[in-house]
Amino acid sequence: MTTLMMILGIVVFVIGLGISIAWHELGHLSTAKLFGIRVPQYMVGFGPTLWSRKRGETEYGIKAIPLGGYIRMIGMFPPGPDGKVEARSTSPWRGMIEDARAQSFEELRPGDEERLFYTRAPWKRGIVMFAGPFMNLILAVVVFLGVMMTFGIQDQTTTVSKVSDCVIQQSENRTKCASSDPAAPAKAAGLKAGDKIVAFDGKSVTDWSVLQSDIRANPGKDVTITVERKGQKVDLTAHLIKNQVSKVDGQGGYVEGKYVYAGFLGFTPATGIVQQSFGQSVDRMGTMMENGVESLVSLPGKIPALWDAAFGNAPRDPDSPMGVVGAARVGGEVFTLDIPASQQVAMMLLLVAGFNLSLFLFNMLPLLPLDGGHIAGAAWESLRRHTAKLLRRPDPGPFDVAKLMPVAYVVAGIFICFTVLVLIADVVNPVKIS
Repeated sequence: MTTLMMILGIVVFVIGLGISIAWHELGHLSTAKLFGIRVPQYMVGFGPTLWSRKRGETEYGIKAIPLGGYIRMIGMFPPGPDGKVEARSTSPWRGMIEDARAQSFEELRPGDEERLFYTRAPWKRGIVMFAGPFMNLILAVVVFLGVMMTFGIQDQTTTVSKVSDCVIQQSENRTKCASSDPAAPAKAAGLKAGDKIVAFDGKSVTDWSVLQSDIRANPGKDVTITVERKGQKVDLTAHLIKNQVSKVDGQGGYVEGKYVYAGFLGFTPATGIVQQSFGQSVDRMGTMMENGVESLVSLPGKIPALWDAAFGNAPRDPDSPMGVVGAARVGGEVFTLDIPASQQVAMMLLLVAGFNLSLFLFNMLPLLPLDGGHIAGAAWESLRRHTAKLLRRPDPGPFDVAKLMPVAYVVAGIFICFTVLVLIADVVNPVKIS
């Protein structure tokens, strides 16, 4: 049964991956057609074609390897010195093997002269290239918010898990009480494990981060704490003391190695599945975006540890870069966890949403052959043309992105090497969930 559920989880993730890729390419396709650019092909996947159907002037299809997708737009690059015009795939990998000019010239048909990508205004080309990653961002936001507000996420609650016996400064990093340590305010007030705090100093509370902030903001104050205990509401009086505690990130999480002095009650909150409000969900989504950007910036620094995990005996870091194979494996593990089916679905949706968020951030890097590289090229052309107009100089014409193809090949080569490294690590030393 475990093996069957593992396979089912992998299949579900691959389907989610395929939908994400198709959604990304749909952004490119719809905006290209909106601006009158001819699109001969829309493909999900690479390699041999499993199925295709031509509708109008565009061939729609599914290929065997679900590791990406592309649309083919004619006239991606301006004419070369010989007067030929090039097509370009939106896929970074397929772009490496395309001859940027000659092959594209063969796809032109009579009447296409006014339907070339490079002939569109820079802002239109920027929209076409941005639309793909933006679709991934939309999907990520909708899924993240939907899961948080419906299924809920694992979070700290206002229920008491454990009551501290005494007051210990957080930086001391010890758990045993000394004879000189005063009793914790929670213990002195009679707070017990299993109590659910429903009000603090007369104000109703349902969110742990709000309760935590209220406690920390009132050092030296006597407060009334209302708890639910065995179906009954009980009022307790506690004298909050000033103590050294870990700094928090604004959502109840702790900042490692950072401390502040604040009000202290002395209990550990229980964790559980908690539905988030719209505001809480938006805040968490913002934090995820920040973490995603930080992870992308720190990616080069993680390569040595990834190499050691793939070819040495080093353990795989939990926050190690993970590829499609690793993510599919995690998706399989999700369906083997001993948790309610609703939470398995929620975790799978969050995994797919995380993939879409990563795809958005990665594609926005201003490097060819990524979408961000083409956006940067369109922005540079717009700047050149506007500058020439202001200075009353001749229009410099389209910026020839094809001149940057050698750089694009180098960047694509680096991406391929990194992808292979991640693939090996995902196979021999995968990231696992508990």
